[in-house]
Amino acid sequence: MDSEMEQNGRPDTFLTPPPLERGDRIAVIAPASNRRTDFGEVYDLGLERLREVFDLEPVEYPTATRDAEYLLENPEERAQDVMDAFEDPEITGVIAVIGGNDQIRMLKHLDPDVLRANPTRFYGYSDNTNLALYLWNLGIVSYYGPCVMTELAMDGHMFEHTIEFTERAFFDDSLGELRPAAAFTDEPGDWATPEQLEEPRGTEPNPGWQWAGGDDPVSGRLWGGCLEILDQQFIVDRYLPDDAALDGTVLALETSEELPDADWVAGVLRALGERGVLERFAGALVGRPPARTHLEDWPVDEREAYRSQQRQVIEDVFARYNPDAPVVTNVDFGHTWPTTPIPIGGWVEIDPQEETIRFEEG
Repeated sequence: MDSEMEQNGRPDTFLTPPPLERGDRIAVIAPASNRRTDFGEVYDLGLERLREVFDLEPVEYPTATRDAEYLLENPEERAQDVMDAFEDPEITGVIAVIGGNDQIRMLKHLDPDVLRANPTRFYGYSDNTNLALYLWNLGIVSYYGPCVMTELAMDGHMFEHTIEFTERAFFDDSLGELRPAAAFTDEPGDWATPEQLEEPRGTEPNPGWQWAGGDDPVSGRLWGGCLEILDQQFIVDRYLPDDAALDGTVLALETSEELPDADWVAGVLRALGERGVLERFAGALVGRPPARTHLEDWPVDEREAYRSQQRQVIEDVFARYNPDAPVVTNVDFGHTWPTTPIPIGGWVEIDPQEETIRFEEG
């Protein structure tokens, strides 16, 4: 296996792996971390939803049964599960149990030739940004969500918005036109109290997408993911494409339940601006940031202030380094719910005049 992946240009072509069909087998793997051993009821509910909501048969690979500590010490086994799942001719999709924070250590154990020869639809977000961008380098489109223990195991019932767009990501050739969800939540689940799984989380009205930057329609291949992971990728600078390969692409950007300060977000983006990266993007889709966790439960006004501050610094940095790029914030992907599993590497069209976002193959 390659010890590290050389920097490279944009792939000549991008392939969206074939869609799944109802009744298909979908691999369940833990390429990032795993909380199944701590919260088995949540994990089991996610598998149940794969079967009952989507009529898919989950196939648990070895990492799906390992705890977080074991996975931390054995990144090569996580990589092996990825490759085994992609190579298995009876598997048509691969989904992550959950995210994490050290998947970047796994990438050096992947064999790009195995993945390139066996393109398969992959679903996962957060720390799984690492794998999504690795697949982007190979010209393989993947989906930014859902994960087994978060979106699929949502308390009470899955959001209809999540079901609709996950069905598109599972079973359709393209995701099509997006729309804002009617309501959303960033309320964390109480996984330590299994009976709480029967009670839906509280929601609040969705104010809709916010538009800033340029007014002209743009289109391009989507690239990006969780900002905390993108920061790691730029620091390591081992698996990124050449900066020029990002010319004309559209940036996907969101932040995690770590609740990064708006000044930190601005600092990372400012550094990318000084590097000359931000000016390369045709536009940006920004996921709604969560504003509370198990450790931080701010009141409503403080949560809205946090989201507003983060939105403002993103718009301000783009206005300085790439003022013509349309920037759409408050999009339903990332660490709030419901979820739209946007395709990393997919062709997206953004029209600020019509205020539409559409994914089709270009």
